Amino acid sequence: MTSLDDAGTFLLGDRRVKRIGYGAMQLAGPGVFGPPRDRAAALAVLREAIEAGVDHIDTSDFYGPHVTNQIIREALHPYPRDLTIVTKIGARRGDDASWQPDVSAEALTRAVHDNLRNLGLDVLDVVNLRIMLDAHGPAEGSIEEPLAVLAGLQRQGLVRDIGLSNVTATQVAEAREIATIVCVQNMYNIAHRGDDALIDQLAGDGIAYVPFFPLGGFSPLQSSVLSDVAGQLGATPMQVALAWLLRRSANVLLIPGTASVAHLRENLAAAALDLSDDMRAALDRVAG
Repeated sequence: MTSLDDAGTFLLGDRRVKRIGYGAMQLAGPGVFGPPRDRAAALAVLREAIEAGVDHIDTSDFYGPHVTNQIIREALHPYPRDLTIVTKIGARRGDDASWQPDVSAEALTRAVHDNLRNLGLDVLDVVNLRIMLDAHGPAEGSIEEPLAVLAGLQRQGLVRDIGLSNVTATQVAEAREIATIVCVQNMYNIAHRGDDALIDQLAGDGIAYVPFFPLGGFSPLQSSVLSDVAGQLGATPMQVALAWLLRRSANVLLIPGTASVAHLRENLAAAALDLSDDMRAALDRVAG
């Protein structure tokens, strides 16, 4: 299997992680709700990821809810010393599997304790505050109140580092006046590049940027350019999309998710994919 070292490393808080990690969202059932169809397969994917050298797992206790974190604990606890687990709070699941904002002080405090319990940890490495002011993506509005709650939980020793998810550049700036922010997790990929300026700003400040839906989410990216480059490299379009993200900026950390060992191996192999300057230029134009 390809070494993840080919993609390099970046600091996530005070911990240096490899630039391709693993996103655990797909370990839950359909729609990220309820138990997986095949729990043994979910356990196998996590163990394979660690065996391959993955040292950064992204999760949340509202995946399932609770299911994904419980599977992570079953598969990997006691955890490798070099493993960084990043979780997120700020949402809850309705009985109908809907995603709902949940940022009261009580809810955020409960969510941190739920993550601690279900992961089997005494302190959470990184907690991303998920902002849901609009159902369609980041929207302006102050995040001071919920972030102050999370910062208080950090002072209690329950959270080591704080990140943000689904936020605007203005909210990132506001947050950095309240707490040290170690990462920003927003939707970004080769076709959706609204955060270009933010990525560059964060890179200059040594802050990680973690794109979710790096492959387009539940509707995978389709592009003739991606397919053409993939054909030239003997790779898949999705591997090319991941390789482009790795070369977009050194502060980009990837968390592609899958419930398949074969697909996991395919994602990790993108670390060694070599894009020529012409290929990168062509891919850069996909969003245009």
